[in-house]
Amino acid sequence: MSVFGFDPRVERHLIADEGEVIVDEVRKHWAAVVGAVLEMCAAVPALILLAWVPQQLYWFPLFLALFLFLHGLWRVLQARMDRFVITNMRVFRVHGILSQRIATMPISRILDISVHTPLIGRVFGYGHFVFESAAQDQGLREIRFVGSPDQRGATIQRVIQRSGLRGPARQMGRSEQFDTAPAPAPAPQRYDPAPQPDRYDTTPPRDPNDTAEMPWWRS
Repeated sequence: MSVFGFDPRVERHLIADEGEVIVDEVRKHWAAVVGAVLEMCAAVPALILLAWVPQQLYWFPLFLALFLFLHGLWRVLQARMDRFVITNMRVFRVHGILSQRIATMPISRILDISVHTPLIGRVFGYGHFVFESAAQDQGLREIRFVGSPDQRGATIQRVIQRSGLRGPARQMGRSEQFDTAPAPAPAPQRYDPAPQPDRYDTTPPRDPNDTAEMPWWRS
């Protein structure tokens, strides 16, 4: 059972009749809620202020403690309801508590994926995805606090590869890699036109049916 009973239920957003299946469902890394948990814990010192403030000002530490606790809890729920999903057809993000928002991007529009891992992220095992696409989609430009970012980035690359959008590179043979000599140019072909009759020759053409012997000066 999910924490606080909150779950975005990403399965209902799949296109089941087209054969779409989930390859990976990415939840926020626990580092994303550290600040929110510390904010909730700060409600306790706020209540301790009741021992020093006048009775007329009791409302202030009570209000401050309630605000810190509820605001921190809201941030925890936001991180809990934020899911990044990789399927065999697309990537999409579902987020929101009271109202839910969905941002989706087909696999064919993903041009590049950059993984940014800060120093503290390398220690605790999280990073951030930055997508470069044919048309930037709101909500999918950057996915923050992704656990095991290198492995999940490789998962997206495998999905793109299997979809046939990026064909495998052609392997060059050893002889092709080291043979840099240019190919010999083909020999030029000579144009030999058919002999043309002399335009100054006024001799009428001979009739092939004429069997008379030609004079010796025309032979």
